[in-house]
Amino acid sequence: MDNKYDIIIAGAGASGVFMTYELTKLGVGARVLMLDKGSPLEGRICPIKSGKTDTCIKCSSCSIMNGYGGAGALSDGKYNITNEFGGDLYKYVGEEEAMELMLYVDHVLCELDGEEAKLYSTESSDLKTLALRNNLHLLDAKVRHLGTDRNREILAKVYDYTKDNIDMRFFDAVTEVDKKDGVFTVKTSKGETFLCDNLVLASGRSGSAWMSEVCREFDINMKSNRVDIGVRVELPAEIFKHITDEVYESKLVYKTEQYNDMVRTFCMNPYGEVVSENTNGIVTVNGHSYADPALRSENTNFALLVTNKFTEPFDDSNEYGQSIARLSNLLGGGVLLQRFGDLVKGRRSSERRMEKCFTRPTLAATPGDLSLVIPKRQLDDIIEMIYALDKIAPGTANEDTLLYGVEVKFYNSKVEVDSNMETKVKGLYALGDGSGVTHSLSQASASGILLARIMADKYR
Repeated sequence: MDNKYDIIIAGAGASGVFMTYELTKLGVGARVLMLDKGSPLEGRICPIKSGKTDTCIKCSSCSIMNGYGGAGALSDGKYNITNEFGGDLYKYVGEEEAMELMLYVDHVLCELDGEEAKLYSTESSDLKTLALRNNLHLLDAKVRHLGTDRNREILAKVYDYTKDNIDMRFFDAVTEVDKKDGVFTVKTSKGETFLCDNLVLASGRSGSAWMSEVCREFDINMKSNRVDIGVRVELPAEIFKHITDEVYESKLVYKTEQYNDMVRTFCMNPYGEVVSENTNGIVTVNGHSYADPALRSENTNFALLVTNKFTEPFDDSNEYGQSIARLSNLLGGGVLLQRFGDLVKGRRSSERRMEKCFTRPTLAATPGDLSLVIPKRQLDDIIEMIYALDKIAPGTANEDTLLYGVEVKFYNSKVEVDSNMETKVKGLYALGDGSGVTHSLSQASASGILLARIMADKYR
C-alpha cells in the first residue's frame, strides 16, 4: 500500500530532522514519512527579511517557526551541550548517555559544517567568580555557535543526505490520529490518509496545543509546565564584549530581592539582530546572529525571562503567556519597543524619543510603554535584573538600552514517556520540545538520535 509506512514523524524540527539523519546513516530498512505544516528549507523566507514589509503580517504558517529544521533553523544555530538547562533528557536516559547523545550531535554538526566553529565553555571562566560576587549565578555549559547562516547550510546538507531515504511532505499538517488493530491512521490537512506502525509526535513548541489534543484522545498523562515571560534586551555590543568573547552564551540566573523570583538571561546574540516570530497567530520577539562578519550588526541582544509556574486551580501556563502577548499585539500591532530610561521614569517611548536614541534598533517595532503590558511583578523583576547585570557589564542599565516586548517562551506540558520516549500507547512516541522533555536544540536533536537507534534495533 502506497499510504502505509513503518514510521511517520509528525514535525520536521530538530528532533525529527536528526531522527531522519540517524535512520539514514544506520541504513534502517523501514519506510518513513515526515510531515510538516511549514515549507521546505529553501522556502523559509520571512516577508520582513525579504523587505516586503516592516512588521509581522501573521502569515498562516510562520517561516520563522515552521518548516524543515523547525524554529531552531533560523534561530542563531546555538547548541548548548549541558544537562544544567535546556531540558530534562538526562532524567530519562541518564546524565552520561544524555551528554554522549549531545556530543554526537555536535560531532555531526562539525562534520557537516566542514569548518569547525569555536566551542566555548563556561567551566573555567573568570566570569563565574565575577557573577558570584554580584549575586548572579553562571550555569556551566559548552556552547557551539554556528550562526543562523551556517546552521541553515548544515540543515540543507542533512536534507540532501536523507531525501532519497525519507519521504517528506510540507505544507501538510497532521489533523487526526487514531489507532485500530495495532495500526495508526493519520489524516492530514490536505485530506490525505496514511497508515503506520510507529507514530512520532515531534511538533515542537508551536505544536503544543495539537500535542495536547492527541494526548487527551489517547488518555496519556501530561504534567503542566512553566511559561517564561520577559523582554528582549538590545544594547551596543561593546558593553557585553568582555563576556561574549570569552563564553559567547552566558546563562546567568538571578534571584530577585523583592519577590525571590528567578530571572535569567537567555539566547544571547553578539552582533546579532532582533526578530519577530508568529506562534499560532501571536507575535512575539526573539533574536539571532550570523557567522558571516558581513552580516553582523553593532548590537548584542539577549532575553531576560521570568519563570512562572502555577498551582491549583489554574494550570494553563501557556494561555497565561499568550494573553500577555496578545495585549502587546493589541497595543503595538505586534512588538512593542521601549528605552530602559523611559521605563524607569514611567513614561512611554515615543517616535521623538526614539529619534534621539543612541542605540539603533535592529527590528522595526512600535515605540510604547511595556508597563501597560507586562504585569508589575515580572516588570519589577526585569528592572532589578538589569541593575544586577550592570554590575558585571557596566552600561547595561543605560537610558538607551532597548527593551522589546514581549518575549514568551512556551513550554508544552510534559508528556509521560519512558526511557525510549514511548508513551503508554505502544508505538506512539513523543520527541523534542513538543514533548516538554527538551527545551533546546542540542537536547531535541539528541532525542531524535536516541529514537532512531531504537527504531534501528526494531527494524534490523
